[in-house]
Amino acid sequence: MTSPLIIDNARIVDPASNTDQLGAVLIENGLITDLAIGGPAGVPDGAEVINAGGQLLAPGLIDMRVFVGEPGKEYRETLASAGAAAVAGGITSFVMMPDTTPTVDDGALVDFLIRRAEAQSLARILPAAAITKGLLGKDITEFGLLKEAGAVCLTDGAQSIQSSALLRSAMGYAANFDMPFVHHVFDAELVGDGVMTEGLFATVLGLKGMPREAETIPLARDLQLAALTKVRYHAAQLSTAGSVTLLEAAKSGNTKVTAGLSINNLCLNENDIGRYRTYFKLNPPLRSEDDRQAMIEGLRSGAIDTIHSDHDPQDSEVKRQPFAEASNGAIGLETLLSAALRLVHSGDLNVMTILRAMTARPAEILGLDTGRIARGAPADLILVDLDYPWQVTEKNFRSRSRNTSFENARMQGKVMRTLVGGKTVFMNEVQE
Repeated sequence: MTSPLIIDNARIVDPASNTDQLGAVLIENGLITDLAIGGPAGVPDGAEVINAGGQLLAPGLIDMRVFVGEPGKEYRETLASAGAAAVAGGITSFVMMPDTTPTVDDGALVDFLIRRAEAQSLARILPAAAITKGLLGKDITEFGLLKEAGAVCLTDGAQSIQSSALLRSAMGYAANFDMPFVHHVFDAELVGDGVMTEGLFATVLGLKGMPREAETIPLARDLQLAALTKVRYHAAQLSTAGSVTLLEAAKSGNTKVTAGLSINNLCLNENDIGRYRTYFKLNPPLRSEDDRQAMIEGLRSGAIDTIHSDHDPQDSEVKRQPFAEASNGAIGLETLLSAALRLVHSGDLNVMTILRAMTARPAEILGLDTGRIARGAPADLILVDLDYPWQVTEKNFRSRSRNTSFENARMQGKVMRTLVGGKTVFMNEVQE
């Protein structure tokens, strides 16, 4: 039992109920037990009162795509360091990809990760299980046992299944267990040796490009197989205008189709690569400005459902290489919300749309009881100062890795406080 907590004088923004109003929230024993418009009707005995000062109070963010080094590569990231980085960015829950050593393709490992995360992480860690054993794209794992162990979805993480026959079998199997099927789409042969998006800029840099069709062709296949098998299909992360067009057509006839978007492809384009800056070498690659604008429109129209960090910690040895030889990936837990708020301050998107893609929609897709501000819901909440100015600097990262795509970027808007289960797990005390 803990003392009641009231967050008063807050701008409550809850996409699940389409609420945006000034009010107060009462938290007791880790749950939201009451909401009041304007202010609390009364204060329970012994309650702690936090005056939000008009700051935005939103559900804690749910990140659907996070890579963690543990087990196997703890020097890149541990469950504890990932959890600390997550809550500093306002992320109270995140889906952990199965790309570890060993791969998360066994129920015992799922159970181990859940118990270890509960003991070590400030954020809720939701393990995803591999679709194929060892992420090799050959043999399907035991979906039923993985679900029973606590896996929230099925995915081959950074890998893409190339066999249409195997994919159909896996989707049909997943549909039997009603598990979200999250697939990262790319045609390996079309990608080939490509290291950035195909076009004039790649030619100028002398780098091999990969065509947009390397994404749209397998996506078209996936959408047809999803309709055939009735699986709950989620395109892991898309990046091209053509993908948005395909999604819009598919969604008109299949309500089980959803799609995600990396914050990198929402905020950055191929020009940010500059002169071979390897922290901008990503998968999918940064696209043209036209593609980025299509991503914004896809969020606005609802074709794209979620925004995630695609947090992928890499050590300096594999990033400080010639561009073509460097590893893909960037960290993003601590900058996810602030980077997304750039679109709010520029007038491209509103706060409700941004937050819905990082709270209510991920919760709906994964079947979680978080991602909302409602009576009886877990008190996973964030207080955000939308105008707080700060600069991204490596020395302030809580992640064990430093490969950010936003190094030295000036941001406007920051998480001031994060609560998980009604307990404050992060407060912004350092003046950036």
